[in-house]
Amino acid sequence: MAVYRIRAHHGMCLAYFRGEGYSEEFTEHMYRIKEALESNPEVVIINETDDICGHCPNNLSGICTSMDKVENYDNKVLGLCGIEAGAALEWKVFEGLVKERVLDAGKRCEVCGGCQWEHLC
Repeated sequence: MAVYRIRAHHGMCLAYFRGEGYSEEFTEHMYRIKEALESNPEVVIINETDDICGHCPNNLSGICTSMDKVENYDNKVLGLCGIEAGAALEWKVFEGLVKERVLDAGKRCEVCGGCQWEHLC
């Protein structure tokens, strides 16, 4: 089974993803990743470009043009979930941490208030 590299803040994005994205290609890619994660693979939680970022228009040759902003989102999620960048765990464990400690705890706006996708959350 594949091990997926997932940015910490993408744990929040995936919770709210409903088929809207930067482009049709990005949206299809996001659906494929989301579907693959349903089988509960091991994931490595990171604060840099991940497997989802591959089809993002802000990803220029593996470098995120919004790095400062999204790295801040990642670090906030990591802190709230009590894990460090590079932690390996099952997807459902990470998904549960994000739900419990960020989303259900009312911390979403603290993490990513002002994000361009906020209207979807």
